[in-house]
Amino acid sequence: MTIDYAKARAAMVEQQVRPWDVLDPRVLETISRLPREAFVADARRALAYADLELPIGHGETMLKPVVEGRALQALALEQGDEVLEIGTGSGYLTACLAYLARDVVSLERHEDLADAARGRLQAQGIANAEVIAADAFAWNTDRRFDAICVGGAVDVVPERFVQWLRPGGRLFIVRGRAPAMEAVLVHREGDDVNATRIESLFETGLAYLAGAAPVPQFSL
Repeated sequence: MTIDYAKARAAMVEQQVRPWDVLDPRVLETISRLPREAFVADARRALAYADLELPIGHGETMLKPVVEGRALQALALEQGDEVLEIGTGSGYLTACLAYLARDVVSLERHEDLADAARGRLQAQGIANAEVIAADAFAWNTDRRFDAICVGGAVDVVPERFVQWLRPGGRLFIVRGRAPAMEAVLVHREGDDVNATRIESLFETGLAYLAGAAPVPQFSL
């Protein structure tokens, strides 16, 4: 059976993303234009527009479309923004960020996923996104970003992520411990890394970033 991906994409926007209160016109246009199926392995391409997390290897998954839409909307990207993404995965959200901002640096700890994402971005003609094979907890940069999008959960928001924000910058991340996880937007409000304001967005659950899971508590 031949799938009409354009029709499936339109249905995803109208039946999944909009009902989740994603109403930003630029975000909806980006999701409506970008072929999500081009970022999904052939074996799962029929599920590209399903309300599911799709496995991409190494125990990693592609986020649900509704979570991607809410993340993009919360970041409120402007065309001049410089963005850092932590967890490239399939490269789909990287592409969305690149559509909405000036440029994107994306970190992916698995070399093969990074290579595949680079190829997909190139195939879509997206030249303002750089994928770096690196672990976010070992990577360092003097660069500061207007927005950071984190594709995995953390127990506690790492200070190093906040340090990479410019004053006035914002960080989308999922924090907490299952089943009480929430997506938040961390606003950096000054030069001091502790000068932050946390805005609660919605409840959700994600797998932890490697190195960001809760430390096991042992009791006698």
